[in-house]
Amino acid sequence: MNQTLRKTRTFLWVYYAYMVEYRAELILWVLSGSLPLILMGVWIEAAAGGQFGLRPVDFARYFLAAFIVRQLTVVWVVWEFEREVVEGRLSPRLLQPIDPVWHHVASHVSERLARLPFALLLVGLFFLLYPQAFWVPSLGQFLLFLLVIVLAFVLRFLIQYTFAMIAFWTERASALEQFWMLFFLFLSGLIAPLEVFPPLVRQVTLWTPFPYLVYFPASILIGLPVNLGQGFLAMLGWSGLFFGLNRWLWRRGLKQYSGMGA
Repeated sequence: MNQTLRKTRTFLWVYYAYMVEYRAELILWVLSGSLPLILMGVWIEAAAGGQFGLRPVDFARYFLAAFIVRQLTVVWVVWEFEREVVEGRLSPRLLQPIDPVWHHVASHVSERLARLPFALLLVGLFFLLYPQAFWVPSLGQFLLFLLVIVLAFVLRFLIQYTFAMIAFWTERASALEQFWMLFFLFLSGLIAPLEVFPPLVRQVTLWTPFPYLVYFPASILIGLPVNLGQGFLAMLGWSGLFFGLNRWLWRRGLKQYSGMGA
């Protein structure tokens, strides 16, 4: 147990040191996830003259929460894994006594820690410019949000890492992720909360993994009513499905990778 903890701590420190070497790039990564803050102004104006079931201040809080969720759940493993397979850099990692996925997990977790100060700075700036939207979640809300955000990151990582397995058969596995992003943008709650969706579209969307990647954790953080039971079951169910598919593709992909002479 102690040896495992030491290895985990070493992994995280190594990748954290690597991430903080590129502080300027980290700032750009944080800003690239600010789409919710940009859309917030549009929806605040629309809410002022429309009937959406949410007040302008509710839209402001929602899109700030969506921004926070995106900062904590962003994943890029498909591009890293695709490059490792195409360039043959996966081969030496297969010789190590650890599954290569843990390199990617450590990289992502360390990057969260490195980008956190910049994200908090933007959140502080937001409240400075829009003080009427300030709120403090209850302790229960915050702890539930922490649990859900971990599950959301795990689900997002499993989905993209599963897409990455296609790199064993094609050099453009990332194209599948880009196609997936079209649905993610519109159905996850990143562009608009599900409250503004037509009822039928909202009901169908809740059976997909998309709303549990942004809308569900963001709603919990700001106190919007959500079906917790359905949410947790959906997140665990989709995570289990993609985990099983991922392991199946991994085993078949390694045979394909070996067959190519790697």
